[in-house]
Amino acid sequence: MANLSVLSLNKFRCLLGDRTIENIFDNASTLSEKSAVHINSTYQGGGVAEILNSLIILMNDVGIKTDWRVMHGSHDFFSVTKKFHNAIQGERIHLTELKKKIYYITNVNNAIFTHLNHDFVIVHDPQPLPIITCYKKRQPWIWRCHIDISEPMKELWDYLKMFIVKYDAMVVSMNKFRERNLPNHIIPQFIIRPSINPLNIKNDVISESTISRYMQKMGVVTDKPIISQVSRFDKWKDPKGMVKIFRLVRKKLDCQLVLMGSMAADDPEGQEIFRQVERAVGEDKDIHLIMNAPDIAVNALQRSSTVVIQRSLKEGFAITVSEALWKSKPVVASNVGGIPSQVLDNKNGYLLDPMDLQGFADRIIHLIKHPELSKKMGEFGKEHVRNNFLITRHLIDYLNLLKKVD
Repeated sequence: MANLSVLSLNKFRCLLGDRTIENIFDNASTLSEKSAVHINSTYQGGGVAEILNSLIILMNDVGIKTDWRVMHGSHDFFSVTKKFHNAIQGERIHLTELKKKIYYITNVNNAIFTHLNHDFVIVHDPQPLPIITCYKKRQPWIWRCHIDISEPMKELWDYLKMFIVKYDAMVVSMNKFRERNLPNHIIPQFIIRPSINPLNIKNDVISESTISRYMQKMGVVTDKPIISQVSRFDKWKDPKGMVKIFRLVRKKLDCQLVLMGSMAADDPEGQEIFRQVERAVGEDKDIHLIMNAPDIAVNALQRSSTVVIQRSLKEGFAITVSEALWKSKPVVASNVGGIPSQVLDNKNGYLLDPMDLQGFADRIIHLIKHPELSKKMGEFGKEHVRNNFLITRHLIDYLNLLKKVD
């Protein structure tokens, strides 16, 4: 059964060994009198909130008094910041003075009731980026950007850089996301890749009876192959494209598709994307759309899946890929963003151009028809995650970062 006890670093000894855990405690000892705070835009929905739920607890466990502040904003604010998110990933928007005003004033309002007296301030993504201008800065501030900033809309990026340069460090997920026009003497840039918590209810081992019970609750049969994608209902995850791929696969194999997603509080586009997918699915009984499922249902689905897909058009990292690999499942994914660091082509899955729908279908069919290959890829994938994408490594990266900016 999944581990429901309070998270602590010592619980990872069974996975990583005593020496690794003791080294982490030793590494943290020089920061034990320090305090930190993370600021982001939502407590639930999406990878950032999920990472913070574990990371902040572990930071406290190793002796760094760490708090968490969540942005409060109107629908207008989150509509603007979603447009900003899309533009940072390359889409064109109309950057009006009104949008800038809504964005900035909301940050000012949040600063009024967000009192910061910590030794480190870590701000996540664009939503709370300008909040730094509202304080008399007396400690290092770090901007942690989780999204793909390799080809941002220039006008918006120039506006955001006015805030970015006020920070003492900037963190991205991949080397290719470094801002080339911001030299290190202006703002040092660091790379920290996201991670999963293997002990939480989404990723821990669960019994076959639990898996069966949750699959039944979701109305998904397990007597024929399951293709799944777990992602927010977001146009960058292209769930409608996934429906097209599934129908290409079904021409050759009797199978089913499960699209499982959530609605983040800071993403007002989600409901409309979900409605578009519903229309694309129509009355197709082999396609299951599951909204806001509990973490244990995500776990059950990924463990029941024959093949897991991540067909993103743009992607910061897609930590759902590592979640699936941890469960020893091969992943067929787009060769974008941080996905190639998780999926090693022909080793634990396949990487494709996101526009190659037939290529996705062919790889899925190949894995379904070759279960021994799928098993071999899945085993390799789990070890790849164990060695690279667990929350303990993420914690070490943050400890090293705080020492560098202190």
